[in-house]
Amino acid sequence: MNPRLSLALHVLCLLATQPQQRVTSEYLANSIGTNPVVIRRLLARLRQAGLVTSKGAAGGGWQLSRPAAEISVRSVRAALGEEVALRRHKNQPHPQCPVGRGVNQALDAVYASADAAIDAALEHWSIAQVLELALQVS
Repeated sequence: MNPRLSLALHVLCLLATQPQQRVTSEYLANSIGTNPVVIRRLLARLRQAGLVTSKGAAGGGWQLSRPAAEISVRSVRAALGEEVALRRHKNQPHPQCPVGRGVNQALDAVYASADAAIDAALEHWSIAQVLELALQVS
């Protein structure tokens, strides 16, 4: 999976710690150790999916659009456009290879099954649960 999912989950967990306040992208970037532009781009995708809201100008910032317990990790993955966790290589096998002729279709079936299992697992995790686990570990 793309590392953006981990970054997005970190951002959402931070927002969940301050549900009544708007948090700036600068604060989030500093906490995570990245550039605010990276955070703003990520948050723009999450806003398009309805997971966060924003307000500009003085007193502006970001916050969750609904309680953290109502945001599944699967919905975050979908918001980022990470529909497929596993991808096959882009090279085309030689048409005379007995395995190469069918390996891509076989891998598509295997990977589709794995993606379905990943989606099912991620659907059972909420931002609130990830945050709770993170706080227990630290």
